[in-house]
Amino acid sequence: MAIYLTELALEHFDFPSPYSALKDPNGLLAFGGDLNPKRIYQGYQQGIFPWFGPGEPILWWSPSPRAVFDPKTFIPAKSVKKFQRKHQYTVSINHATTDVIEMCAAVRSPQETWLNEPMRQAYGQLAREGKCHSVEVWQHDTLVGGLYGIEMGQLFCGESMFSTATNASKIALWYFCHHFSTHQGKLIDCQVMNPHLKSLGAKELSRDNFMQSLLSLKEQHVTERCFQPQWLSCPVETSAEE
Repeated sequence: MAIYLTELALEHFDFPSPYSALKDPNGLLAFGGDLNPKRIYQGYQQGIFPWFGPGEPILWWSPSPRAVFDPKTFIPAKSVKKFQRKHQYTVSINHATTDVIEMCAAVRSPQETWLNEPMRQAYGQLAREGKCHSVEVWQHDTLVGGLYGIEMGQLFCGESMFSTATNASKIALWYFCHHFSTHQGKLIDCQVMNPHLKSLGAKELSRDNFMQSLLSLKEQHVTERCFQPQWLSCPVETSAEE
């Protein structure tokens, strides 16, 4: 069966309505355009993101249902709490965003990663513009885990995470949920549900509910300090022991 998609023009950053996305494959909306950081950011503002494999054209997606975390109610597994009490990984925000992006690509094989060099450069530019942020997990002085994504006001669009040491990405998510909620963050978008996200407590929102949340939350602000470079420590560690 033929699939008809909108081809994005290079001369402007307009997208078709997310409601016109295909059901199979879930969320495929358009192709083409380029990876200009302004285009990518414009897409996120409408619930649309780029994702494509080696040898494919640039593909743009807006799936339904949408996988999300509520940072206020996120609860890490008891085993993760116990592990962190024992090993005391250090967690930071925006101390090594470019390194996190590079590691998210490096831990995957070339055949399975969508984070090619142009994508990494685009998210790096968004980081320099203060729109893309990272959480880093350190074992001593070594970066062993983290995540990064795009800020949309009180909604954070998680893009990717990595781990090279036990529980490192889970600890990144745990600490970030606590921190984001503390600074008035309301929702974390993680795009498409998978068994790993479900095991961490992700829930699904319909397209209507997700779009309503996006339209509302992107106009609301987290506190000024939320994404300033900083170390995360006592508040999360205290809650971990409760």
